[in-house]
Amino acid sequence: MADLGDHNHGPEPYKPTQDAPTTPFQRVEVPPGEQTIRVPRPQSAGPFRPPPAPPRRGLIARLVTGIGDVPIKLAYLVGAVVVTVLAVVLVFVMFSGDQPDGPAGEVEPGRKLVPVPSVTPSAGPTPTPAPTPTPTPIALPPVPERMAFKTLPGKASKVSGRILDKRTTISYPRLGKPWKAKSFPPFSIAQRIGKVAIPHTMVVSAMLPGDAPAEKPKTSDGYRDIAVSAVRWSLRTQHPAGSTITWTGSQKMPVGKGWMLGYQVRYTVGGKPQTSQALAVVIEIGRTKPAMLLASIPESGKSHWRDINTLVKGVRPV
Repeated sequence: MADLGDHNHGPEPYKPTQDAPTTPFQRVEVPPGEQTIRVPRPQSAGPFRPPPAPPRRGLIARLVTGIGDVPIKLAYLVGAVVVTVLAVVLVFVMFSGDQPDGPAGEVEPGRKLVPVPSVTPSAGPTPTPAPTPTPTPIALPPVPERMAFKTLPGKASKVSGRILDKRTTISYPRLGKPWKAKSFPPFSIAQRIGKVAIPHTMVVSAMLPGDAPAEKPKTSDGYRDIAVSAVRWSLRTQHPAGSTITWTGSQKMPVGKGWMLGYQVRYTVGGKPQTSQALAVVIEIGRTKPAMLLASIPESGKSHWRDINTLVKGVRPV
C-alpha cells in the first residue's frame, strides 16, 4: 500500500497506554542545581508566646485539694496538735480571771499579812503520844481438863428439828416455842427469847471471832484453850461488865473434834446480883479457824436452863 503524505519513516509502532508490570522503572533526570527541595514557609503570626497560666485558686481551695495527697497518719497527727493547742488556749482564757488583781504579795485592804513563825527544835525531850488503851484481860479460873455436865434445872423445850448453819457447816437442835429464829449480827444464825438486851437469852452460831489459831489442833484437847478464848469473848460482848464465872462442864465433842465449856456467869443488874447459865463450843470444820456455838440464858429465863443440856448432846459438825 502506497504511503500517504510526505513521511520519512514508516508506520509508527504500537504503544500501550499504561506501562506493563514488567516495564523497568524509568529514571527521571533532575538538573544538578535543583536537587534540594524547598517548601514554602507560612507567614509568621508574631514572636513566640507561652500558653496562658491557669487561674490562681484561693487558699481554702488549695488546702481542700491537697488533703487527698496527705497520708492519713499525718492528718491525724495534725488534727491532734490543733485540738491540743485549742484546749490550752481555752484553759488560759477560762482561768485568766483567777489571777489576783494586785502585785504578788499584796494583801486585800483591811487584812494584815502575818508571817508564819519558824519552828525551832526544843532542847527538851520530844513528847510521846499517849498509848491507846487496851481492854483489860478477863481473868478466868483454871479450866478443868474434864468435867461432866450436870443436868440443869428447868424443863427442856421441845425440839422441832435441826438447824443447819451453812456458813459454819455445823448442825444443832432447833428449839421450839418460845424460841424463835431471828437475825442477830454478827452471828450467822440465832434463836432468841424476848427483847435484845444484856444479858441476852440466845443460842447462836458463827465462826470463831478474831484471828485463827497459828495451826489447827490435831486432837480435841487442843481445842480446849480455843474454847476459853470464846468464853472471854462472850463475857466481853454479851454480858454485863465485871461478870465472873464458875465452870460447870468441860469435855470434848461427842461427835467430831472440838471442845465444850459450860459456865455460870455472875453479875449485878440494878444493884441486884443475878446469874446466867452459858455454853461455849468450838468445832473443827476442816479449816484452821473453827466454828463456834454460844448459848446464854439469864436468871429471868431459868425455866429454860435445861435447853443447854439439849444443845450439849445435839451439836455436831455437818
